[in-house]
Amino acid sequence: MNFKQALKFLTNLNNNNYKEWLDQNRSTYKSIRKDMIDWAEAIDFKLSQVDPDYYSLPGNKALNRINNNLLYHPNKPPYKDHYGFGFDKKPKQSDFYIHVGLNEKFIAGGFYKPNSTFLKSIREAIDYNGEELKEITNLPKFKAKFRGLVEVEMLQNAPKGFSKEHQHIDLLKHKSFVVETAFSQDLLFSKEFDEWLVEHYKVMLPFRNYLNKAVTV
Repeated sequence: MNFKQALKFLTNLNNNNYKEWLDQNRSTYKSIRKDMIDWAEAIDFKLSQVDPDYYSLPGNKALNRINNNLLYHPNKPPYKDHYGFGFDKKPKQSDFYIHVGLNEKFIAGGFYKPNSTFLKSIREAIDYNGEELKEITNLPKFKAKFRGLVEVEMLQNAPKGFSKEHQHIDLLKHKSFVVETAFSQDLLFSKEFDEWLVEHYKVMLPFRNYLNKAVTV
């Protein structure tokens, strides 16, 4: 995958962020999109080899649309400033997300602002067995790659139904259960990038499995 070319096109698109420009350069975009779909399918296969429960999808399903959702965000420009890929996207489960943007480049996984039903299930799992989640996130290899949960709109007080003295109150105050780590442009352009992704997927997997079990049991 030629990510240099893909980012160059994205830069030009964001300097000319309107439909007429993209229409004029549609053939270039289609060529880059095909390369990204082919790359996504190669990554999909590699991840399936390290995860027996992996949920495989075609590359065009892994690659997110370049269009912003103007229905809900009418003030945004027509097109995004990044490419997004979601792998292991089983319905109603967490996925492994890759963000290749002009300003940000990172991988992430877990549940970002889950609905109330999922959030309740995750908190119940923590109440029942939060020690397991802490063991996962405190593993040296995990901490070296992801540190800890991303703090997104944390509660100031204990959630309803839980004591502020709960032994896992630090986890229960989270409204999102996500880990992420950034990567450099040099890594993105290197031959080691795919291998780096697979290794991080493997290390993140127990964390995602814990959350997936919480929302399905």
